[in-house]
Amino acid sequence: MSSLPKDQIIIRNVDGGDIVCIQEIYADEVLHGVSSWEETPPDHAEMLARKNGVVGGGYPYRVAVQNDKVVGYAYASSYRPRPGYRYTVENSIYVHKNARGLGLGRLLLNDLIRECEDRGYRQMIAVIGDSENLPSIVFHQKMGFEVSGTIKSIGFKFGRWMDSVLMQRPLNDGSNSLPE
Repeated sequence: MSSLPKDQIIIRNVDGGDIVCIQEIYADEVLHGVSSWEETPPDHAEMLARKNGVVGGGYPYRVAVQNDKVVGYAYASSYRPRPGYRYTVENSIYVHKNARGLGLGRLLLNDLIRECEDRGYRQMIAVIGDSENLPSIVFHQKMGFEVSGTIKSIGFKFGRWMDSVLMQRPLNDGSNSLPE
């Protein structure tokens, strides 16, 4: 996957057949990255249950497909379960290790933002695993997110303490008007 020509990438809703590739992408991040603080990759059945929970909750779950293979995915989910948070979503984006740095994350996040705005959400939160994860922080800044805060040393993985960086982006009219 040396390049990802935009005309060959299809972004669409997830389906059950995508879970094998999604599980592979996520397992690599669990084992080698800091975007997920899990330590053991979930199996196929667990990833399917998670996908069903997101989709069943009415949230968008999108995949980027190239040559009939999922090369990345993004979804929004509830930021918190209390009703007062119902207009706020948390984003999650994962790109296959061989497709990183080629603009696929930008395509997925732009699509996810559009999907969330179409559903009437007003705020999107990115929870960045570790303040040293500068590629993710800079990426989100370029996508219109601002740092809202850092929770110091909240997680432990790879033999060290890690921070959690909270970033926020308004959707639609944000907090400038009341939701409908």
